[in-house]
Parts: sequence; C-alpha cells; structure tokens
Amino acid sequence: MKLLKPRDKRRAKIKKTIRGSAVLPRFVVFRSNKYLYGQLIDDAAGKTMASVNKIKSPEEAGEKIADEATKLKISSVVFDRAGYKYHGNIKKLADAARQSGLKF
Repeated sequence: MKLLKPRDKRRAKIKKTIRGSAVLPRFVVFRSNKYLYGQLIDDAAGKTMASVNKIKSPEEAGEKIADEATKLKISSVVFDRAGYKYHGNIKKLADAARQSGLKF
C-alpha cells in the first residue's frame, strides 16, 4: 500500500469535486522551487486553453493568466490549487488574477 503525502491527499480530495468546461475552465496552479505555472483547462474536451510557464513572480503570473483569459473572452474560472495550501505565493497569484479581472 502506497502512503500518500499530505499534498497528494488534499489534491485527490479537491480533484473529485472540481471540473472545468469551455465556459468555466479550471485554473490550475503548479509551484516548483523556482517558478510558478498556471493553466486554464477545459476538462470536458481534455484541452489546455491557455498557459503561463516559468514565471518567478506570483503577481506577474496571475496578471498574465488573467490577460490570456480575457483574450479568450473568459471572465470566470474554477480555481484548482492542486493540493497546495492557500497561502504565500499561491494566494498572491490568486489575488493578482482577481485584481486583473478573473472571477473565482
């Protein structure tokens, strides 16, 4: 039996309830030690609609993903924090995306 890390448990619990669509895509965040990544995903079609990669500043990543969403005429998203706790850089990224016009 494989033991799950706390982040993996949180991620599995979140993933059960969150689904994205073309109208309301899933905004997924990935955090490495050095960079932040963000994607807008349509789970119904199984496609990534927009993404931002290798951004060091969470504020810049939030603004860029909000700009990509407005180009696609998307105003609302479902936020998927991928098991990360909602604090620090994840919170800064979400706040920057909200200030740039995304609703979630």
